[in-house]
Amino acid sequence: MERKSCYIKLKDRIDKKDYKDINALEKLCLEEYKIALKLELDYKLKKGEDKHKLDAINEFMYYEEDKLIGYIGICDFGGEALEVNGMVHPKYRRMGVFKKLFSLVKDEWEKRKTQKMLLLSDNNSTSGMEFINSTGAIYGNSEYEMFLKSNTKENTSTPRLILRKATNADAKEIAWQNSIYFNIEFKEEVTIIPEEEEKLGTTIYIAEVKGKIIGKVHLGINGQVGGIYGLGILPEYRGKGYGRDLLISAIEKLKEQNLKDIMLQVVVTNKRALNLYKSCGFQETSTMNYYELSK
Repeated sequence: MERKSCYIKLKDRIDKKDYKDINALEKLCLEEYKIALKLELDYKLKKGEDKHKLDAINEFMYYEEDKLIGYIGICDFGGEALEVNGMVHPKYRRMGVFKKLFSLVKDEWEKRKTQKMLLLSDNNSTSGMEFINSTGAIYGNSEYEMFLKSNTKENTSTPRLILRKATNADAKEIAWQNSIYFNIEFKEEVTIIPEEEEKLGTTIYIAEVKGKIIGKVHLGINGQVGGIYGLGILPEYRGKGYGRDLLISAIEKLKEQNLKDIMLQVVVTNKRALNLYKSCGFQETSTMNYYELSK
């Protein structure tokens, strides 16, 4: 039997053709394994519309002739670590496809200044967890992915909290709040530019009460799914119900878009936030594990 030719495609960003191929492979893997993946394809496609060349390889695609059989993507959100997630066609498992792609990912990581790399896997992915364990990566944390399944009677917007769309002038405020919510070092150099993020599909809102900033939230749309990210209330304003107000306002903003679903992610150890989300109608649908490699 004639052996089909295989090759690896490396790119700094994806285009529409890549998006179609990766999306088709993702759909196949989700149906076969009943797991979740975090590939950020819509975000990457929009980012790819910026023709400014990226001085890095972020997309690793393994083809057999014209069929994509393996993929790993690097996501760099400007934080302290790169995020890496990928998949292999069910019929091509245990053939070294993922191992080969990951070796190229590690080579790329070594060229960058970023000291850490996070490997992601659905908790129910046996093969994914086995591979991560083989790399020696250390467990960091886990996140629940939660979808809005029902509405409580309390899910009505409140007039005491106002959401205003963030501008570039809010960039340092956003970075400062992120350092509080995610326990990371605050750096003067700004990595999240609100008006640029909006072009990529994520709109950041600043929460205010009586003209004072009390928190923020990021809202993104991926196909027919709306996402709530980076939601937080500043410490001095906590315990007053503003977190619920902000969440409800975020839900209402997304409902205006007539989306099929609304989802969010929360660290499993954040019981306070988890209880809030559950009380507003969200239910856990999957668990994503994060493992860390350091140089």
